[in-house]
Amino acid sequence: MKISSILLVASLGAVSAFGLPFTASNNNAVKSFRGQNAMPAKAAVMRDGLALNAESAAVAGGAVAPSSSTSKALSSRGGGMGGIDIPLMLYFLFWYVGNYYYNITNKLALKAAGGSAGFPMTISALQLAVGAVYGIFLWLAPDARAKPTVTFDDIIKMLPVAFCFMGAHSASVFALSAGAVSFGQIVKAAEPAFAAVLSQFVYNKPVSKAKWLCLPIVIGGVILASVNELDFAWSALLSACLANVFAAVRGNENKKLMETEGLKDRLGSVGNQFCITSILGFLLSIPFVLWKEGGKLGQFVESFKTIPALRNNMIASALWFYGYNELSTMTLKKTNAVTQSVANTAKRVIVIVGVALVLGESLDFMKLLGCGIGIGGVFLYSIIDNLVKKD
Repeated sequence: MKISSILLVASLGAVSAFGLPFTASNNNAVKSFRGQNAMPAKAAVMRDGLALNAESAAVAGGAVAPSSSTSKALSSRGGGMGGIDIPLMLYFLFWYVGNYYYNITNKLALKAAGGSAGFPMTISALQLAVGAVYGIFLWLAPDARAKPTVTFDDIIKMLPVAFCFMGAHSASVFALSAGAVSFGQIVKAAEPAFAAVLSQFVYNKPVSKAKWLCLPIVIGGVILASVNELDFAWSALLSACLANVFAAVRGNENKKLMETEGLKDRLGSVGNQFCITSILGFLLSIPFVLWKEGGKLGQFVESFKTIPALRNNMIASALWFYGYNELSTMTLKKTNAVTQSVANTAKRVIVIVGVALVLGESLDFMKLLGCGIGIGGVFLYSIIDNLVKKD
């Protein structure tokens, strides 16, 4: 069995085993950790090219505000060993691994399907569909995850978040089909710039002057990284920017959504929220698939049947996508703001450099310099208000 297959099973197992309730006592959290043990069917990545790359060199639901700092969580929650929160460490591990392998398998599936001229919208929609099916499986499997008790009104209120989730995912997939994964990730790192503009001028939530002063650093880094980009394409740049817009809107809409009285209790857990968002996102993507690629779906079906690189990597990327998104939400819920900023920064560096090495993408000095400046600016943007307060 390939290492990636083993990690995929372990990652999805962690999703089912570590489902975090929105509101639960520490005892319930420990009970959930010990008692939930559903494991999904094995999902294998079986592409010759991926195997060669792996051997030669060695992918939304909305954010949930953390309820306590990491240190407080360590002192009050079970699962630690010698002061180390083992479940939290596993969250981080599988979040990073899942994001890394998602980007690899997603890119390989897109290449096998013809790149940006192939079926990026279809692939992005099916990735949501596979994740939704897995989430439903967790509801049906014995002792895996309690079903939500949401109402029809709740579903209607979740539609804006689901639409933005679908839009961000589809635009990201198209960006990665049109250009290098590393370049797309660098542009996506500039999301705080879009979030700041929307918060300030659309949602009437003022952004501090300190944060505004960090944005030129982020934007400058992206520009530097683009100067000598060998795989530069305007379509990739614009799609990644569109993904940032959708992601920023989704974050704000999710905050409004979670203010709905009793919704957290009816959802039950962050996993349930993400599953419902995935289901709605898939359903909302169907009209766009028919509009953009409906005339050649027969060709996609034939390619899916006859090209293992497309079939295996698309399914694997879907499971990686679902797993790492759910685990990232769980991880961020259990950590404080500074830890989240460090974690997100480290994740982007690992994904950008690691995926570029595996896929043979360019990593010249200007690109690395721009990447470092841009991601450093994002990190500074995340913590600048706390630094200013301390002064």
